[in-house]
Amino acid sequence: MKTIFETSATHTGGSKGHVASDAGTIDLDIMPSSAQGNNNKATTPEELLAAGFAASFAGALEGAAGEHGINSLEDITVTVNIAGNEDEDGTFLEVTLDVYIPEVDKKTGEALVNDAHERCTFSQATQDNITVNLNLLLD
Repeated sequence: MKTIFETSATHTGGSKGHVASDAGTIDLDIMPSSAQGNNNKATTPEELLAAGFAASFAGALEGAAGEHGINSLEDITVTVNIAGNEDEDGTFLEVTLDVYIPEVDKKTGEALVNDAHERCTFSQATQDNITVNLNLLLD
């Protein structure tokens, strides 16, 4: 195994704590997910997961597009919705990715999204333990 990068962040406090990356680019107060909407100056762990997943998937999509001969992805968007669900077995997360790729046909778009899902490190990390729904949005 070859390590290609490392990053770290530290959380202090309980569910109403603070998280900061060692590089200093993240420096945020954290609130519990159940309090979402009560404090617009703090984020939730799920919001951080959504942001990271969206960025990771966009990068994977860029790699997939290059192999399909598509070089410009400036106008793509990847929106990740994280839903906290509960059933008789307990609480769990569900992820929905809405991927907008302008100027591609449905077949190409689906191939890109599926290829990106195979490459994305967040998709790999959640495989078989979080339901991930993929939606291709077209013009």
